[in-house]
Amino acid sequence: MTSTPDRPVGHAQTGAGAPAAPTPAAAAAPADPTPGPPSALGPDWVLGPDGLRHRRGARVLLLDAADRVLLARGHDTDQPDRSWWFTIGGGIEPGESDLDAAVREVREETGLHLDPATLEGPVWTRSAIFDFYRERCRQDEVFYLARLTDQHTSRPLTRDGWTEVEHDVVDEMRWWTLPELRTVTIEVFPAGLSDLLEPLLGGWDGSTRHLGEATE
Repeated sequence: MTSTPDRPVGHAQTGAGAPAAPTPAAAAAPADPTPGPPSALGPDWVLGPDGLRHRRGARVLLLDAADRVLLARGHDTDQPDRSWWFTIGGGIEPGESDLDAAVREVREETGLHLDPATLEGPVWTRSAIFDFYRERCRQDEVFYLARLTDQHTSRPLTRDGWTEVEHDVVDEMRWWTLPELRTVTIEVFPAGLSDLLEPLLGGWDGSTRHLGEATE
């Protein structure tokens, strides 16, 4: 894959420019993953009985004081001309809680250190099926909401905790207002993110919305 390591990651640009699973307790993840050859995706992706690489993931909707959401843009090696915007997050490690995974992923991908008590959710769950790194994958995800303070957003974002795969496929990070996000012409995941996020701007009502399964 062709990455752009010289592109600034932490700048807050302005201008124009990932659908749901059952709750964590009832996630559709295979109970007993099938042993299989290792994947270039990493050891957290296991081969499930359905033949798909599978993992559970935690993602975070990071909102600043201006109601902008932080998204990353990435691509795949097999489709260098296709790129898409997606939320911050990644796989849940064995023995790790969903919330702890969400906080860790934010720290690793952005350098932002969040207090777990300040995260709300899960606000959404979903399951996504997609092709990536020449593998057919399924990820069951939980989404949390985090409101960032000026202390957070005054610091540049970092890529210090990025994995080799992330360095390979993540091209940039950017803050988006919802009106700007609606003008984006490439794919945004979850689909319809701006409409999904809008009801959360005034606060979370305490219910988890199940977005179903999406093939991306």
